[in-house]
Order: sequence, then structure tokens, then C-alpha cells
Amino acid sequence: MEQYLELISVPAIAAVVYWVINLIKYTVGDNETFKRFIPLIATALGIVCGVVCFFLIPTIVPADNVLVAIVIGGASGLTATGTNQIIKQLTKNDKG
Repeated sequence: MEQYLELISVPAIAAVVYWVINLIKYTVGDNETFKRFIPLIATALGIVCGVVCFFLIPTIVPADNVLVAIVIGGASGLTATGTNQIIKQLTKNDKG
């Protein structure tokens, strides 16, 4: 059972970061400065989520130490940014 829990950590962190970034974008509005830093913010949020999961739910993160949890969290945050871009490109209108 623990094998399956380890598989869930990356998509779970990516989903949390994706929705937090979308909430922040909604509250900030159309701010170009914020848009420039979205990947950095997503990476930082992913790192925080990875470390929190490492200490609070150690069975969900496949990490032996905090450094690996930081890398997994950061990669998950960047995954959320990539997912956002995939959705944005697929829903983009070709008009214009």
C-alpha cells in the first residue's frame, strides 16, 4: 500500500500548487510583474509542500532526507507551471 502512496506525492503537490497559483492570479489580477515570477513562486510553494509532507506525512513522499523532499517539491511546483501552460496552449484561440 505504501508504494501507491509514494506515487501520489508529485501529482498531489502539483495540484495544490496549481490551484494556489490560480487563486493568487485571481486576486492579483493582470499584473505583468507577478506573471514573470510565477515559475519561481510555484517552485517555492512546491518546496514548502514537499518539506511539510516530509515531516507531517512521511509515508507519502519518497524521500530519505529533507534535501530529496526539497527537490521533489520543487519539481512538483514546476510541474504545476507546465500543466498551466499545457492547458493555456490547448484552450488558446487561433483568432487574432
